[in-house]
Amino acid sequence: MPQQASDFLPLYGTDYVEFWVGNAMQAAYFYRAAMGMSLVAYRGPETGTRDRASYVLQQGKIRFVLTTPLRPDHPIGEHIRRHGDGVRDVALWVDDAQAAWHETTSRGAASVSEPVTLSDETGRVRISSIATYGDTIHSFIERRDYRGVFMPGFVAVDTPDPLARPVGLLHIDHMVGNVGTGEMNTWVQFYERAMGFRMFKSFDDKDISTEYSALMSKVMSNGNERVKFPINEPAAGRRKSQIEEYLDFYGGPGVQHIAMATHDIIDTVTRLRNQGVPFLSVPTTYYDSLTERVGKIDEPLDKLAALGILVDRDDEGYMLQIFTKPVEDRPTLFYEIIERKGSRSFGKGNFKALFEAIEREQARRGNL
Repeated sequence: MPQQASDFLPLYGTDYVEFWVGNAMQAAYFYRAAMGMSLVAYRGPETGTRDRASYVLQQGKIRFVLTTPLRPDHPIGEHIRRHGDGVRDVALWVDDAQAAWHETTSRGAASVSEPVTLSDETGRVRISSIATYGDTIHSFIERRDYRGVFMPGFVAVDTPDPLARPVGLLHIDHMVGNVGTGEMNTWVQFYERAMGFRMFKSFDDKDISTEYSALMSKVMSNGNERVKFPINEPAAGRRKSQIEEYLDFYGGPGVQHIAMATHDIIDTVTRLRNQGVPFLSVPTTYYDSLTERVGKIDEPLDKLAALGILVDRDDEGYMLQIFTKPVEDRPTLFYEIIERKGSRSFGKGNFKALFEAIEREQARRGNL
């Protein structure tokens, strides 16, 4: 869909996602060896940054930055103490970081960082930042005058990464945020007012519920649909929902999962499993009536069943998806692998099977 002429905040996609973590070197090892990302840049004491170390990892158009503080009294340390390893910054690619900051703050967004320019011999990057739910922020990244690997202050890692075993991940499809009870509409209105997003999809507790728990979700999208942020809140249920478990262990609102696209989900998930990434499983009975529910699909049913990949269809096509278990000891952040065959939806027909799988994991942890 083309960008609307009236869009006051043109976005060209997700520039990077920055995680604040307790040990970036070891976290980077997981993302390289297990998820197939390559180390492309580094910043730390060796490059003149004295208070933190950051590792930039990339696969396709997906770019993660893992940052850890080097002193116990650093402000990043407090974020890690409260939340554990988690997403701090969902950075967005813009043409004009000054204009993005002005437009959003003039519409009520709280400023985190006024526009600043970073320069080195390969050009300049302009950055500004605003606050969103919890301790999460959005940075606006303007890099049209930059030719380096990431941004000034980082050095490129030019040698091939001996750990990276790519799995076919292409780009970020969407990122989901969890907020507290009664807060979803507040943040929906924030994205509408301050960032010019529109509601793309909406799901209530009738759509997303099991015997024990329920949640509500609204999907916000920018004008060209390159950036989509579903926002979840708990709904009343007999037991603790996955959203409540997240909020308890994360210490407040934050990014719950990141969905990453692939052109061949069977190959990607097979590779990820072989490299040690744990996935949720669904009962084999899920596949007994799959073709009756979604119609003809290209993928072999036995391979989907063996891997636990879910399928759903809407009026534009179908999609395949699967979710990892939490990738940290706290039951917070996880990942979705998604392949779209025309569908622009989020797997509404899979919600019950998916959330029952999540509840089985919650019960094993004693948190249901």
